[in-house]
Amino acid sequence: MTFLIAVGISVGILAGLWAGVSVTYGLITFVGFLSWASFYAAGGKTKGLKDSLILNFSGVVWGFLIVQMAGIFGPVLGATIGLSVAVVIGAGAMCWQAHLPLLGFIPGAFIGCSAYFATNFDFKGTVIALIAGAVLGYISEQGGIRIHKVFGKK
Repeated sequence: MTFLIAVGISVGILAGLWAGVSVTYGLITFVGFLSWASFYAAGGKTKGLKDSLILNFSGVVWGFLIVQMAGIFGPVLGATIGLSVAVVIGAGAMCWQAHLPLLGFIPGAFIGCSAYFATNFDFKGTVIALIAGAVLGYISEQGGIRIHKVFGKK
């Protein structure tokens, strides 16, 4: 068995569990999957977990700030232009923060921001699901490693 098969088994089982648990407890299922993808996109392992947690949260904060800025700019510039200016600032900042090594995984910030917008600005629900997804990503990778050790080609 290859590692890809092993991790697929681990991800599949945990994804099914996440779908059931998240629906049962009112968590935002798709946001967990976004963060899970972020974990793997960041390279997995402990670094992928750290980068996903930090940058996904950063994106939620930027999303919140974009909404606040749009509320300030909208009455002056009009709703559409005010929102556009706020997005310009927020999107630019999500890129510029990558000058700091801790904030270097730009896609993670955009995933967090997008998740915040897609949940109709549910800050708490978004953050909880992002944390769950990143942790599930890490657990699924570790599960894949263990499955591969037992059933992999020797």
